[in-house]
Amino acid sequence: MRDIITVLGSGSWGTALATALAANGYEVRLWGRNAETMADIHNKRENVRYLPGVKLAENIHCYSDAQEALKDSKMAVYVVPAQSFRSTLEATKDYLADDSVIVNCAKGIERGSLMRISEIAAEIRPDLPFAVLSGPSHAEEVGRQMPTTLVAASTDIAVAEKVQDAFMSEFLRVYTNDDVVGVEIGGALKNIIALAAGMSDGMGYGDNAKAALMTRAITEISRLGERLGGSKLTFMGLAGVGDLIVTCTSMHSRNRRCGILIGEGVSPEEATKQIGMVVEGMFTTEAAYAMAQKYQVEMPITDQLYRVIQGELKGTDAEKNLMLRDKKHEEA
Repeated sequence: MRDIITVLGSGSWGTALATALAANGYEVRLWGRNAETMADIHNKRENVRYLPGVKLAENIHCYSDAQEALKDSKMAVYVVPAQSFRSTLEATKDYLADDSVIVNCAKGIERGSLMRISEIAAEIRPDLPFAVLSGPSHAEEVGRQMPTTLVAASTDIAVAEKVQDAFMSEFLRVYTNDDVVGVEIGGALKNIIALAAGMSDGMGYGDNAKAALMTRAITEISRLGERLGGSKLTFMGLAGVGDLIVTCTSMHSRNRRCGILIGEGVSPEEATKQIGMVVEGMFTTEAAYAMAQKYQVEMPITDQLYRVIQGELKGTDAEKNLMLRDKKHEEA
């Protein structure tokens, strides 16, 4: 058996990543807060609620005790909602080994502080190397070992390569990148656009509208990302265009499904409730809107979506506002 890797978060994505690591021969410890739920997953060898139909290998062990789950672990893979990352890392920071690597898989920006996940990690455990794993991926497909590509980013490329080595397989190809800012911003903001794309679908608009929305979104995402220090090239890659495509076009995307409901006239609160899982885009829209104001970055799609979520506008009003903006030259 190879090294121990702990996956913290037993939702669909955490479970799927655990299966990918197990396929590479690691001893995988899957942690979740609820002891009864983890016992059920262990006994059934399946996460019936979040990833039904995917059987768990024998080298995946389930824990509800974080200290036990992290004992002797060489890599701690955090797969919890972005708004829960701080509290989860705070609760587990003392159990992380001094030679462990923190890997974040959440896609979002912390509300209030407007901090990226890497900044939170650096605040809580600055002594440990950090990487972010992102890219166009649905848990339902990774769990079934369907071809998928991801990007592992770290300011220390050796750390990114360590994550690459852990996850890469015949069905999961992982690239490395040293642009943590760009990868985090791309992964977070694509959820906003997926909400908007879903709204477009829900309102009955066609492919033309969605293509325009996604294309202009890359300009908007790049604009903020570059202002924060990210590379424009990153937004043309897996964490940018790649993740945007998969999230805006698939019914696996809870952000898109939530947007569809809003576009059909369901209130944002009720739409989120109907999805039944965390819709990161709802939180990220609020954070990105605040960041646009703070850094004086023009983000019209984010601005209009924020106003819809706040109940200030209907989806059709937002669409008209975007279409009737002042004439301008297309940015490269």
